[in-house]
Amino acid sequence: MAALLRFEAATVISLAAYLTLKSLTSHPQAPMALAMEILFALLGGLGLLAAGHGFANGRNYGRAPAVLANLIALGVSIFQFQAHLWFLATPLALIALITTGLALSIIPE
Repeated sequence: MAALLRFEAATVISLAAYLTLKSLTSHPQAPMALAMEILFALLGGLGLLAAGHGFANGRNYGRAPAVLANLIALGVSIFQFQAHLWFLATPLALIALITTGLALSIIPE
């Protein structure tokens, strides 16, 4: 479980890094919106890292953020399905469903 959350965190932080690099090589139309998107991606990635740390140490504090983040990811995948982006939506939905199910079923002792 902790490995899945760390993988998700690495993915979200990588997306923030990509957006940062992309913004340096282009001229965004809404730079403040892009800056906030990057900030929220970094905060989300750090939150997923903290949730993974909680699961790795057998604590309960990682459960709610893990479930919330993956339910958001599931909603994003639904929009991707509606846009016919199957190649993006399918892996995102699978990872979100698996992680949500594990987060709800694994109870630390």
